[in-house]
Amino acid sequence: MKSIRTWLTSVFALIAFTLTSTTVSAENMKTLGSMDVHYMAIGATFLTPQVAKAYGIERSKYNALINISVMDNTKASKPAKAVAISGTAQNLTGQYKRLDFEEVREGQAIYYLAQLNFRDKEKVKFELTITDGSETHELMFNQTFYVD
Repeated sequence: MKSIRTWLTSVFALIAFTLTSTTVSAENMKTLGSMDVHYMAIGATFLTPQVAKAYGIERSKYNALINISVMDNTKASKPAKAVAISGTAQNLTGQYKRLDFEEVREGQAIYYLAQLNFRDKEKVKFELTITDGSETHELMFNQTFYVD
């Protein structure tokens, strides 16, 4: 179990590094008040079967993993910030799905993960509400999913 956690931490650290890298001009990050919100939606087949099983993630070519991390931009080191996240996903036919985010803590890192089923070439509009107790912000983004 420890090796799976180590591997997952490494994967999310790599993802976080990629999102914050200055060489990535189209990074998925938005500043919302005191929060730097990093977000991504990927096919769940990106995870190994062992990691998916350990965290209860359905590993399917029709399943996406939504990963949100929030950093406190009022502090120089921009530490991870615990928040509450709720939201929905809507496809082009108007079908809504409520997203159930689960908090994952790995050392100093905090991630919020949700799953979503999709069809090939499906465009999804995400609408999230993020609150830290004193601030509430909306985050909206679109993602097109493809079957591997």
